[in-house]
Amino acid sequence: MIQESKINLLVQKLPKGLVLLSPWLVAEGYPYELQQRYRKSGWLKSIGKGAMIRSGDELNLSAAITALQTQANASVHVGGRSALEQLGLAHYLQVNSRELTLFAEGRFSWPLWFKNNKWDLDARLYCTSLFKNKKIGLVDYMDGELKMKISGAARAIMECLSLTPNQFPLNEAYEIMAGLTTLRPLQTQELLENCKSIKVKRLFLFFAERAGHSWFKYIDIKKIDLGSGNRSLVEDGVLVSKYQLVVPKELI
Repeated sequence: MIQESKINLLVQKLPKGLVLLSPWLVAEGYPYELQQRYRKSGWLKSIGKGAMIRSGDELNLSAAITALQTQANASVHVGGRSALEQLGLAHYLQVNSRELTLFAEGRFSWPLWFKNNKWDLDARLYCTSLFKNKKIGLVDYMDGELKMKISGAARAIMECLSLTPNQFPLNEAYEIMAGLTTLRPLQTQELLENCKSIKVKRLFLFFAERAGHSWFKYIDIKKIDLGSGNRSLVEDGVLVSKYQLVVPKELI
């Protein structure tokens, strides 16, 4: 009865579909022996070494990301275009709803239990070191019952810009920037100063100025390290001398 009470408590307090990692369960007072009993009795279902879901739950990519963040302290999060879509800021773009764009700081590899399962969405992962502070610009987001960290709008567009031009179209990145009319200048300034990519910072400022956003006049460019020398994003483009960027002619 005590064991059933403990599993009932677990079921009641955690979001539906959440992946449960064995080391985290141990820390929560559910030793490996007890976890094994719950699996044998049908309360929990193994989805690979060290990971379980409650019986009856479906595999859910958001639930896996939430578990990695909250139980394994992994630096992986929904970012880029997917974050903008979840924040309601990319509704005018054609997006692939079957794919979730994820970012991880530095080196990161999926655990085997993640690799060996088929999730409800396809995960596209980019490993970067875009910011000095890897958690800057992340916000809390509720996906149903699941609470996770995703990129806020300013960080998300910077992540998109980091992939340009080879992995993310420049024109689409500008379309996204043009729609970001409500960015907060202080937070945006902090992100720009924290960003390590010269290309991203120059392109962000160029796009923001071109879009004519009211918040742009509050950005102090002098405090942002923009490096030196020209950066070419395309062949046969046009040089934007202010930002030392060679961009497609249609963006001038």
